Amino acid sequence: MAKHAAPRVHVRWWIPLLVIAVAASLIALILVNDTGEDSAPTAGSAPEPNPVVTEVEDPEQADVDQDATAKDDDPLTDGPSDAPVTLVVFSDYQCPFCAAWSKDTLPKMLEYVEDGDLRIEWREVNVFGSASVQAAKAAYAAALQDKHWEYHAELFKDGEPRSPSELTPEALTEAAETVGLDVDQFTKDMNAKSTAEAVAENAAMGTDLGAFSTPTFLLNGHPYVGAQPTDVFVDAIEEAKGSN
Repeated sequence: MAKHAAPRVHVRWWIPLLVIAVAASLIALILVNDTGEDSAPTAGSAPEPNPVVTEVEDPEQADVDQDATAKDDDPLTDGPSDAPVTLVVFSDYQCPFCAAWSKDTLPKMLEYVEDGDLRIEWREVNVFGSASVQAAKAAYAAALQDKHWEYHAELFKDGEPRSPSELTPEALTEAAETVGLDVDQFTKDMNAKSTAEAVAENAAMGTDLGAFSTPTFLLNGHPYVGAQPTDVFVDAIEEAKGSN
């Protein structure tokens, strides 16, 4: 289990860039509607991932102190504490782009974890609302039984997010049974006050750092926004490994 220093406070230096990205997305949706499309994608739908790479970089403050995201005894952290590279993922279980990234890129990231080159810290920011919060509690409960990735894969099965109706406590408990969890313990942990507090803390951590859209990533303190292609992460990890 990874153990780190206490969190530090940082300025929200990338918020203006995220606002620009959101504005650009809204303009794109307006243009789509003008061409005759019925409606824009909504939370829980699964549009095709945007292949455009958006790398956020402030030349005067390009890095974020990684200790800002670290917590002691965190069940959502995987990989050695002394790994040369740390990847923090801010996600949401109703986010179609998070689902696509989990299918296409996460398996390669887990290979780096197995090799001892990468530590992943997973954070649900729950920008889609209450169903996402419930799913985050369920994922945290699964992580307490050391089955975070198995449960994560079930919620993002086939690279698609679940609809809110598929993220009810009943549906999430069925998913727990599917991946072989102790359902009684899962239910207890999912409803525990400590789980709710951990989920709220993770969400606050994301918004405090400016992660208002999903997925957002910090790779050794360097931010990336959006469902980046796998090669973007592979290249960044290899470069970071080489510099250590």
